[in-house]
Formats: sequence, structure tokens, C-alpha cells
Amino acid sequence: MSTGKGLRGWLRSLGRRRSEPLDVNRADLVVVVSSFDDAEACSTALERAAESTPSWQAGEEAVLRHHLTLPADAVDRATELAGQDGYVAAGPAGRLPSATADHVSLILQRVQILDALHCAQEKSRMASLAQRLGGTALGWDALQPPSSAG
Repeated sequence: MSTGKGLRGWLRSLGRRRSEPLDVNRADLVVVVSSFDDAEACSTALERAAESTPSWQAGEEAVLRHHLTLPADAVDRATELAGQDGYVAAGPAGRLPSATADHVSLILQRVQILDALHCAQEKSRMASLAQRLGGTALGWDALQPPSSAG
């Protein structure tokens, strides 16, 4: 039996139930997980983060940030390529001075639900991107609002 709403009506009703996406500019975001050890599995980092304070909230959106160092002339290309997957450079121009004159630090970020599989995929993708452009992926972290539980 049809309600007359059809597919569009159903999709609109789903949209009304969804909350707004996490705003990367929220003042209350805190780092809830980080890993700057290339040998550490994302699952290990997330397990550790779920048991620490502030704790990572599984199933909730997070701002996933990848920290890279790149030759200065590769930053725009890295930002362009990562942008195809929804990443943006963090902060003003996304660049911070680094230890060497010809390399700069770049933080690429996007909002997503964070889990071990997708984190590992993104970690690998960013390492590959950095390497192709003559740089290095230093590690990653993720931010969420502090948990109200507790």
C-alpha cells in the first residue's frame, strides 16, 4: 500500500532525522586519539583511546587529521588530490613551518565515522600520497566533542 510519498518523500524523512554533520570549527573539539607510530595498528590506537580520557566515542563522527611533511611546492597538489576524497587543509593555509627550509607541515582533515578499518585505509592512503610527492606521513589524530557520558 502506497503512502503517496514515494522515494523522494522517504529520502527527505531520512534527512530530517539525521543530525547536522560535525563542524570542524567547534570550539569544544578535543583530541581523543592519536598515533604517530607507524608500526601501531589503528585498532590498537582506537582501543587505547576508548579507555582513556577524553575517550573516543565509537560510532560518532570525528575530525580525522593526517599530519604530513611535504616539499613546499607539493602542498597544493597534495591538497588537490586529497580534496577528491573530501579532505581539506586545516587552519590558515594548512601550513606550519617545519624543521627544514624546503619542507612544510600540512594537516589534511575530514569529518567521518572513525573505525579501525577505515582509519587504516586512510592512513595508508595518506602515506602513499606523501611518498609520491616526496614527503612523509608523520601520523594522525582525531577530534570529537567531549563525551557527555561519565
